[in-house]
Amino acid sequence: MDFPLLIPAQLGIALRSRRKALGLTQAQAGSRVGLLPKTVSALENHPERAGLDSLYKLISALELELYLSPRPPASEREGEW
Repeated sequence: MDFPLLIPAQLGIALRSRRKALGLTQAQAGSRVGLLPKTVSALENHPERAGLDSLYKLISALELELYLSPRPPASEREGEW
């Protein structure tokens, strides 16, 4: 399922949800790509502070892909902020 991530907190929630859906601990997810559990925790709790390299590693460990797409015009968006 795809959904937009409009703020950093949503990214952290998405990462945690995916990790748990895969049945992985933070240590297990991190060990897949050489991240410490504390780094995985930081990405889940404060993604705005994350380094891009660590973020991409965790995305890979969680079998995710990152896409950027244009937003619809404001006139077509409902209930956003």
